[in-house]
Amino acid sequence: MIRAPTTLRPIPRGMVPMDLDDAAAELARSRSQSISVSSSPSNSDSDDPRSGSPSSVRSLSSTSTVSSDREEAFFRDLAGRKLNTMNVAYTLPADASEIKRMEQEHRMLKFVLNSNYVGNVKDVLASTREKDKRILDCGTGSGHWFELFDLDGQQLPYPDGYFDVIHCRSVYMGIRNYPLFLRECARVLRKNGMIILAEADTQPLTDNKRPMSPEYAPGWTALWTEYRKALARNGFDVSVPTRLRALLQEVPALRDNVVAQEALVPIGTWPKDPLLLTIGQLSWMNQDNLLFSLIPTLSTVSGIPEDHVKKLIEAAQKDLYYPQIRPYVCWHFAHARKIGGR
Repeated sequence: MIRAPTTLRPIPRGMVPMDLDDAAAELARSRSQSISVSSSPSNSDSDDPRSGSPSSVRSLSSTSTVSSDREEAFFRDLAGRKLNTMNVAYTLPADASEIKRMEQEHRMLKFVLNSNYVGNVKDVLASTREKDKRILDCGTGSGHWFELFDLDGQQLPYPDGYFDVIHCRSVYMGIRNYPLFLRECARVLRKNGMIILAEADTQPLTDNKRPMSPEYAPGWTALWTEYRKALARNGFDVSVPTRLRALLQEVPALRDNVVAQEALVPIGTWPKDPLLLTIGQLSWMNQDNLLFSLIPTLSTVSGIPEDHVKKLIEAAQKDLYYPQIRPYVCWHFAHARKIGGR
């Protein structure tokens, strides 16, 4: 029987710290090593980046602001979940359950990074003489209280050199032309401004970043294989997370100031280190809920019958709940400062 999504509740006392935000800083101070967030050498990305032509910009995207009386115009129902209408290619939900999952993911990443982001944002903001600081957060969840616009293949609706910082996390599965998106980000970024990228690889991994063998986790690997196929079928490049450095280096205004890092994040409660245990459990809860967020993609993009989707999730949950091998997810981070321009 398929299990219901994990309830996002305070973690039981005695297992991991109750106050996650305070504990993150305290544990990081008390441990010189926890999860390894490693920087990649400058020539680590050998794959040729997929570049897009400037002529593929379709139109200037417009902005809108969501309010309670306008929700129906911005959200649609699909496979029992609520999705956004501005980018129909993005098939992850944008409903309350997904926002809670993303908040859980954010807390997990805060433990991993001991911060909300990579890069010295404070120095970037302090380096501008402008009184007003402008930060663009691409992929901002539900969009409540924020401007909404489509990121996929369109010109960002802002003037050149407008933002001090641009933050983009978990957005590549909604952007078919990622190189074009990065060029647009560079355009609207001011001189010496910073762009920050964070994406999780969907390739199932185990210890030492080895690809997970279907022999030990048939359900887990089968589900992620189907999801990766669905993303590719929908026109998305599943290699984007592993090529963030190379993609940024293809943008002339960013190529000389790129810093790339990665973190191999455990999924489960087996780590002995207290900080890794905290990260592992938060990661496990995030992945358990993420399985249900994949239903619209699997059922509509891949055309998999509903009963088969349920079997895929049930088999993946079995490997998640009773693992025969340690699962990991690799998060990739990159940031760069803009040179030249306004």
